[in-house]
Amino acid sequence: MRVVIADDQSLVRSGFKMILEADGIEVVEEVANGEEAVAAVRRTRPDLVLMDVRMPMLDGLEATRRILTGGPNEPRVLMLTTFDLDRYVYAALTAGASGFLLKDVTPEYLVSAVRLVRAGDALLAPVITRRLVERFASRDAAAATLHRDLAALTPRELEVLQVMAKGLTNAEVATRFRLSEATVKTHVGRILAKLSLRDRAQAVIVAYETGLITPGS
Repeated sequence: MRVVIADDQSLVRSGFKMILEADGIEVVEEVANGEEAVAAVRRTRPDLVLMDVRMPMLDGLEATRRILTGGPNEPRVLMLTTFDLDRYVYAALTAGASGFLLKDVTPEYLVSAVRLVRAGDALLAPVITRRLVERFASRDAAAATLHRDLAALTPRELEVLQVMAKGLTNAEVATRFRLSEATVKTHVGRILAKLSLRDRAQAVIVAYETGLITPGS
């Protein structure tokens, strides 16, 4: 696995690099602002970027947006911050990030988070993601036309997306519909592929913003 670390604090960069490399994860570049992060990703083509939210010249949210519109081989992005604020979490998710970490994370959790996100999962628990989306997602009448077309999904895939957006895990979805977990994983994979989504967190956002599910439903 190849990682770029983007943070304006050199001690954070060096500390994270030491932790990751001790676990066999290669840090291909360290940068101090968003513009350098975008350039580093284009130059090194990493698997994952550890991206600070607040940086000079270009913040991490805008850098993430630019990175994740760069083509089919986009890396995963894991956001970093010193502030545990919901609005940053939601902004990171809508920018396309696959997870969110506080900078005081333990070494073990940092490594686990990087490997989890690289494997294609979202770092946030589904229930937490749902709470954030219910609080911050816009739900106006035009949202559905601005977003992805859910008509590509089968009736079963729509059902799976609905309950996934309510915070159910794969095991809980399997129980709800009397399916095997393997079948549920197949449905989730097809939903992500058809809607061009990176992970479950992005799927939850789409479910709310298109009106497939509404807060409190």
